[in-house]
Amino acid sequence: MSAALETAAADPLLEQVSAQGFALLRSAEMTARLGLAPAALDGFAASWERLEVDKFMADGGRYRRRRHANFTARAGIPGHLRGPHRPHFQAVVHNSLNGGVERWFGPMEDAVADSAPMQALLDLGRGVADARSPGADWFVEVHQFRIEAAAGAPGFPTPEGVHHDGVDYVLIGMMARTNLLGGETLITDDEDRELARFTLLDRLDTAFVDDIRVKHGVTPVGPADPALPSCRDVLVITWKRGGPPG
Repeated sequence: MSAALETAAADPLLEQVSAQGFALLRSAEMTARLGLAPAALDGFAASWERLEVDKFMADGGRYRRRRHANFTARAGIPGHLRGPHRPHFQAVVHNSLNGGVERWFGPMEDAVADSAPMQALLDLGRGVADARSPGADWFVEVHQFRIEAAAGAPGFPTPEGVHHDGVDYVLIGMMARTNLLGGETLITDDEDRELARFTLLDRLDTAFVDDIRVKHGVTPVGPADPALPSCRDVLVITWKRGGPPG
């Protein structure tokens, strides 16, 4: 076995994903792995204040804000190349609420896409994807989400329920929880048997999911203090083998 493969095989993140179809890395471990300056992370997290309302919610909700970007990663070529802005599409089988239509979201700001935190997270996830599927090209989508909640008006991080995204791998990274209750992440098998339940609490608490093997979802959120603003900010990155759909 080569030194590179030995290093990959010894990676706890890769070991967890290989063994059980998902992994959970807490903030301290992720911060150490990524080696990012606190100021860079602060600036990255601050960009969630500039997301746009998601106008494609079939339930009529206005509790979700987001921005979107896409990248490609070619086998044997380091890094991710950002693609022209395009709609996000999921089949109805993967998103029973909002699937089946092209959804155009505000583009991720260039400075955010090019930032050290974004590039480090892209590289981390690609390392797992490449180790598990050597020689693959990847179509990568990145979503900044803010779920807002108020007294009597909960927010729904996954209004479609526990689901597959229709990709190969999913990284879900916490950016901030503000005055928030709820928001448990659930991991199940295809028969909806619960495999894990945990809450992403601190900045960079991260779940990594083999989307083909397991499903994931998040319980509703509400305000801890009903008199104050309440929101849940996360980054979601997906890797799918091959090129973009369509």
